[in-house]
Amino acid sequence: MNHIDTANSYISRMILPSSPECPLWNRESQIFSKPMKWNYIDGCMIKAVTMLYDVTGDERLLSYADSFMKAFVDENGDIPAYSPADNNLDNINGGKVLIYLYKKTGDERYRKAYRMLFEKQLTAQPRLQCGNFWHKSIYPYQIWLDGTYMALPFMAEYSLEENIPEIMDDVKAQLRNVRDIMRDPETGLYYHGYDETRTMNWADSRTGLSHEFWLRAMGWLCAALADIYELSPCDETREQLSQLLDALSGCQQDNGMFCQLPARNDIEGNYCETSGTLLYAYGALKSSRLGITGSEIRRSGEKAFTAVNDGFISMSDSGTPVLHNVCLMAGLGGAAGRDGSAQYYLSEPKVENDAKGIAPYLMAYAEMLKP
Repeated sequence: MNHIDTANSYISRMILPSSPECPLWNRESQIFSKPMKWNYIDGCMIKAVTMLYDVTGDERLLSYADSFMKAFVDENGDIPAYSPADNNLDNINGGKVLIYLYKKTGDERYRKAYRMLFEKQLTAQPRLQCGNFWHKSIYPYQIWLDGTYMALPFMAEYSLEENIPEIMDDVKAQLRNVRDIMRDPETGLYYHGYDETRTMNWADSRTGLSHEFWLRAMGWLCAALADIYELSPCDETREQLSQLLDALSGCQQDNGMFCQLPARNDIEGNYCETSGTLLYAYGALKSSRLGITGSEIRRSGEKAFTAVNDGFISMSDSGTPVLHNVCLMAGLGGAAGRDGSAQYYLSEPKVENDAKGIAPYLMAYAEMLKP
């Protein structure tokens, strides 16, 4: 099954027939039987849907994104299933879709909602001494790479839409801090987390950094840098993304895939992980289209996308594609065993058709369609 057929099958079988109350894609809130809640995973999926609409013009996709988000956002622009007090950067991710839908539909509820996300949460979000946001209230004084994708592209677009240049300055300062603090100068790879207090069980007592390079976290950073550069090109963002893609490309397996721990190919139990591979593909393809990187990174991105499509997607009896080898989640602290060790990252469950894999697949596919 080629990537066009696979993507079309996901759209027709898992996206358009579903509803906000019971989406057909897997997400943590379903797996753990949580009630419907504003969450970053749906934000990733609906953002991918809008990307596909931009390249295909299929009005069903725009209509679906609109109806999906209206299930969360009331006419006053409030999001009842969202709590700003959590100071959870993941909850900002859906704001990108709110901005998009306001620009496409003119519906004021979306502008009220995206302004609310910024004003009620980000203006009050606690910060480390360096100026970066805490990842969440329950993870104080910590930077996680995941949060760069969840919050900073939204802030960049908000800066442009609301004509507040200092917000863009804040975005670029936070990216600079992530580079200066979390990038390993020897490999060019980024550590998953940083604890300013240096007290967490996963943090190095001297540097505050976690001990491993986790693929999906670096994939989120690739996507964040590419999206922010497209909104506001600058040499600093360009260099940061180019260097990260170069470093990651050196970890690519002969089959085109990347491992859950890309720098630990010798460790037993390490495996080809699809969601991070697809986020790399998205970042590589987009950076090439934007002129940040050349043909070599473009070919590497195409190879990664093709490797997932050819080797890690099967067909169910019902004809729905099944994406394999998606790491369900990985975090630092907050629960027993999340000590940041290699053994921890390799112990987290691998699942099928999780939205954290399907969304990057559709994002990369949308980039494949662009000239």
